Parts: sequence; structure tokens; C-alpha cells
Amino acid sequence: MSSLIGKTALVTGGSRGIGAATAIRLAQEGADVAITYVRGEEAAREVVAKIETAGRRGFAVRADAADAGDAAGAVERAADDLGGLDILVNNAGVGVLGPLETLALADVDRVLDVNVRGVFLASQAAAARMGRGGRVITIGSCVAQRVPGPGATLYATSKAALIGLTKALARELGERGITANVVHPGPIDTDMNPADGPFAESQAAGTAVGRFGQADEVASLVAYLAGDEAGYVTGAEVSVDGGHAA
Repeated sequence: MSSLIGKTALVTGGSRGIGAATAIRLAQEGADVAITYVRGEEAAREVVAKIETAGRRGFAVRADAADAGDAAGAVERAADDLGGLDILVNNAGVGVLGPLETLALADVDRVLDVNVRGVFLASQAAAARMGRGGRVITIGSCVAQRVPGPGATLYATSKAALIGLTKALARELGERGITANVVHPGPIDTDMNPADGPFAESQAAGTAVGRFGQADEVASLVAYLAGDEAGYVTGAEVSVDGGHAA
């Protein structure tokens, strides 16, 4: 029997890619799941339909993680509508890649607002609503551990910040029985980074297994961390990167 039966979850950025796969997997494991999205209302509806097909409650909230009010407000909405919140998956993120000298202040603000501030505010709001057994799971990146080449300075900075945030959350929330972990995906076949894209060959070659991962492979790890069996796992960086950091 799944340990997620009767649990409630929010997956930010849950309308596509890793977020969608995670939301659906949590529902299949027994959780009621809310997702957030910024664009792609139809895609969000499709994910909610799959959550409901799994026999669970689901709904979508339009929220931009770059907006401080939205970042925390989505958590409050999910907790209110689901009757509580047991699991937060901080998945929403953006990436601006390019040479250091080409990055504008607007790029810096956008990436840090979504990837760092939004995660902090969502985690803060979730912690206020969670009881014992709560889970904060943040999607980081393999480039937080090993940057394979130039052009990723801003993105790597934002994802590396999540490591410190996660470890601090683990210490702060541990006495309340709430765990916090960060998952570092490697190259994953999504709309944003397709396995047949222009930079895919070099990314696959940088892994030990020589291929892109699938969103479901990340979702399965998140589902484990969300469950009771992972109650002694906290403050951890867990990679699902095909050996990218090996």
C-alpha cells in the first residue's frame, strides 16, 4: 500500500515536463495534488485530468513564482482547497544561458526571483501549514554539482543556492518531523531540453550512461522522498543524472 494515500501535495510548475510527471506520479501513489502554471492552461488541465483519472483530487492555480505574492499565495490556496498540505515540490524554474558579459540585470532578477526567492517563499509558507511527516522537495540541477562548460553561470548560481536552502530547512524543520531534500536531475528529455535538440549530443555524452533521462525517472525519486520510507532522509542532495557528476 502506498504511503501517500490521504496525503496532499503542491507541485509548482506542474503543467509540463518533470513537474507534470511528478504530479501524476504522486496522484498514482495516492495523494491529492495541486499544480501551478504560468502559461499553457490547456496543458495544466490535461495534468489535472490525469490526476483525477488516478482517482485523486486535483486542481491548477495560475501563479508566477517570480511574483512574491503568487509564490506564497499558491501554497495557501493549495492548503486551503486540499484541506492541508503534506508535500511541497518546488519544481518551477527558469534558465537563462549565455556568456557572462551578455547577461542583463533583468535576466539576473528573473532567474533569482523564480529559482531562489520563489522557492524560499513557497517553502516558508508551506512550513507554516505542515505537520509532522511534511516533505519539502526541491528540484535542483546537475549543474549545481558540476558545470560542464561555459554559459551557465547564472543558472548554476541559482541552483547551487538551493543546496544551502535545503540543508538549512532540514535543520530548522527537523524537530517538527518535516524533511527537506533537493533532487538534482541531469539532462532530462522535456520540451525545454529535448533529447533531439541542438545541444543534446554533448549533454548525453557528459553522462556515464550516454543518454537523456525521462521525466518519470525523476518523478519516481520524488515520490520516494515524499513517502514514509524516506523519513530518515533529510538535508540530502540526491542525483538522478545518469552519472553526470560521477
